[in-house]
Amino acid sequence: MSAEITLLVNPTAGRGRGAHAAQPAASALRAAGFSVRTVLGADAADALARLRTAVREGTGAVIAVGGDGVVSLALQALAGTLVPLGVVAVGTGNDFARAMGLPVGEPAQAGRLAAEALKEGRIRETDLGRVSRAGAGADGGTWYGTVLCSGFDSRVNDRGNRMRLPAGRFKYDLAILAELAAFRPFPYRITLDDGPVIETEATLVAVGNGTSYGGGMRICADAVPDDGLFDVVVVGDCSRATLLKVFPQVYKGTHLGHPKVTVHRAAKVTLEAAGITAYADGEPLGPLPVSADCVPGALRLLA
Repeated sequence: MSAEITLLVNPTAGRGRGAHAAQPAASALRAAGFSVRTVLGADAADALARLRTAVREGTGAVIAVGGDGVVSLALQALAGTLVPLGVVAVGTGNDFARAMGLPVGEPAQAGRLAAEALKEGRIRETDLGRVSRAGAGADGGTWYGTVLCSGFDSRVNDRGNRMRLPAGRFKYDLAILAELAAFRPFPYRITLDDGPVIETEATLVAVGNGTSYGGGMRICADAVPDDGLFDVVVVGDCSRATLLKVFPQVYKGTHLGHPKVTVHRAAKVTLEAAGITAYADGEPLGPLPVSADCVPGALRLLA
């Protein structure tokens, strides 16, 4: 293994915490005898290109410093390779780190954990989701580690992303209220593995490799990231009143017991619905239809 470790840093993550977190993480790695190379990039595409070059040149590991966005970027370069990933979670959501049992908001501790794991060869293989879209060509698809979401939650994301004001979390609270005012269930076509098409009215459909999204909303609370299967959570044709009652339960995962919620397990899922955007790891993928495959052992994780 190369002694050079690559830090992939999002300096704006967590309202600037990413920039401050890089130093203690780098110090912990250097104290363990590794040299550290930092990748920033002018934008996401540039950072990914630089990261792929580092992987191709034989970096010993990649440490993603930031939130779920920078982890998502790292997955695009590391999935299916032998290069392991460490995570210094200092973003707003940090759902990937939570799902994998890694430290959150503790950059020095996370850096030491990654360094110790490298020294001891402590690497855990975990599954990833790979999403493909019709007409996207042979680009290999988009990898994700936590949840692919579609429906009410993705409509909230769409609206929030269009809003310039207010800033921060309050923007998404307003987006929720606006979507509730216009709420209606969506007609879905869902295919699980090679089974028959399920035609149903649904509020949302989430395909979970990990347990949570949105900074701790445990939409797929029972998902296991190394069992070779997705947890597919379908929230049925709720009324607005039922949705208002069920949605807060997502933070504890108790919504899974509600009669309007069903959970399936499958290695491949195809979702079709008109006018719905899919998001994975919080990043927009584009409109449905999409297909997602659970790829066992696609990522080597320092843990």
